[in-house]
Amino acid sequence: PRRRRDRDARDARRPTSADVDRTNASRARPTLDRCRASAMRAHLRDLARRSAAIASRASGDKTSTLAALGAAACGMTAAVAVADEAEHGLALPQYKWPHDGLFSSYDHASVRRGHQVYTQVCAACHSLNQIAYRNLVGVAYTEAEAKALAEEVEVRDGPDDTGEMFDRPGKLSDGIPAPYANEEGARFANNGAYPPDLSLMTKARHDGINYVFALLLGYREPPAGVEVPGGMYYNPYFPGGFIAMPKMLVDGGVEYDDGTPATETQMAKDVTTFLAWAAEPEMDDRKLMGAKWIFALSLVAVQAVYYKRWAWSHLKSRKLVVDVVR
Repeated sequence: PRRRRDRDARDARRPTSADVDRTNASRARPTLDRCRASAMRAHLRDLARRSAAIASRASGDKTSTLAALGAAACGMTAAVAVADEAEHGLALPQYKWPHDGLFSSYDHASVRRGHQVYTQVCAACHSLNQIAYRNLVGVAYTEAEAKALAEEVEVRDGPDDTGEMFDRPGKLSDGIPAPYANEEGARFANNGAYPPDLSLMTKARHDGINYVFALLLGYREPPAGVEVPGGMYYNPYFPGGFIAMPKMLVDGGVEYDDGTPATETQMAKDVTTFLAWAAEPEMDDRKLMGAKWIFALSLVAVQAVYYKRWAWSHLKSRKLVVDVVR
């Protein structure tokens, strides 16, 4: 029996074929991006060397040779910069967000509009596993509105008294439902690409808020000489330049409840604000608590300084006379 238990334990720890496939798929994309960036870097350096050689052969004097070397150095610098951009994505533009200040809070009207954009556009592929309907109460919706939103979805629950699972209307304690049951189903529906969970997206990426905003608005035609692989789309803000997600935001794609014109830029701004709130829903409370503590500690500091001066006043104000004669 002991050998049988040991054998069962080894079998349980042994990775399955699905685990191996997921590991290989997660490793394949970064390797492809690195290979593409390395190839582009080598190609651009080769072009710089060729241009320097042609320029130096065209004239034999020293001035032309130095000019050619300078042009080659500039070309190699540009090649390295372009290769770095291809590997890590285009430099992100910086925007001033309303909640960036020390005592600034989220734009809650924008958070509500962003939830509409997520529900009607993003939720078809991306999950939001860390957010429940109760988190929306007092932030974007009233309690009654949040309950109505939760009741629109069917939640699998159970077992009941007979041991069977059943469907029921959603409650405030339920999380926002995911579009796919598991990762395999998500990859099968998206040609092998896995749409990531968006709960912490603005924290999981460098300069996440500006990254999400730039990515949503960064779709464009590829430059001359760049061939986009099948099933991919060109977006210079995505590392590698090619992304499996198509352009999703178009003017008028969502009808806002408050009548705000649903332009592409407005929708990108609103959904980015919503994702920033989803990644850090306690930020407003934390800033408010910090302001209270700063005010309280400033009063304590004033009282401490006053007490210190009072406690030492009889020592600092006394006069010492030294009679050297006696």
